[in-house]
Amino acid sequence: MSTIFAPLNLGKNRTRNTFAVDTLSYKTISANKENADKKWLLVDAEGQTLGRIASEVAKLIRGKHKPNFTPHADCGDYVVVINAEKIKLTGKKWDQKIYMRYTGYPGGQRTRTAAEVMARKPFSMVEEAVRGMLPKNTLGRALFRNLHVYVGPSHKHEAQEPRTITFNH
Repeated sequence: MSTIFAPLNLGKNRTRNTFAVDTLSYKTISANKENADKKWLLVDAEGQTLGRIASEVAKLIRGKHKPNFTPHADCGDYVVVINAEKIKLTGKKWDQKIYMRYTGYPGGQRTRTAAEVMARKPFSMVEEAVRGMLPKNTLGRALFRNLHVYVGPSHKHEAQEPRTITFNH
């Protein structure tokens, strides 16, 4: 059995406390789209705080929970979020949290409170929270396509057999 670390020999009776790496047996593997082991994960948002669940979902989509995480590649998992209408917001955020959009015309800035957004499109609050935690570039837009948010407990990804993930919050 050989070790991958060996003492660095500096000549006659002199050694340094650093070690040289045996590069023949130790290679860094860089994940890419072709060799990334992508899995399907199911997250139940019932009773979860919006920001806390969004940050965990963003980590799963990005692939930061995997040992072969590569920052410039899509090596994350597909995530299905169910019960998006049952999330929690703390404090007075239902009335004070503002979602802004812009129509593109002068004077076209529109605002809605979190309660109004939840009444109109309950899934969009989770989507926007996760989108804000992904990179703002081409990779982030590609990663966002791996997120599927549903209102209610049913979803259309049973064929992929997603594994249920729970968070310790």
